[in-house]
Amino acid sequence: MRLPYFFLEGEAAAANSVTSSFPWITIVYIVAIVAVMYFLMIRPERKRRKEAEALRNSLAVGDTVTTIGGIVGKVVEMKDDFVTIETSEDRVRVEFAKWGISTVGKKTEEDQK
Repeated sequence: MRLPYFFLEGEAAAANSVTSSFPWITIVYIVAIVAVMYFLMIRPERKRRKEAEALRNSLAVGDTVTTIGGIVGKVVEMKDDFVTIETSEDRVRVEFAKWGISTVGKKTEEDQK
């Protein structure tokens, strides 16, 4: 049994309207994925990086610091991009790049006594 022509025309029009809306749905999904990635990954990382940079820029002579390698000492000299710290009672001085400082203000056993 053959269907009348107007039934076929309606089905073709419905198929065209569905397929023509798919590009918009795809674009919406891509934009949503990018937005989620921005708010879950990129934005928090930028915030952490700014906080670390502010911490390193606020260093002053006499601050107790910990490097990313775990060395603890007091800041004795500062240059543009380098910090010199004293690491022990023997007055061992080590120079580090500023980006190598991870925390400021951690107390050592000497400071607690």
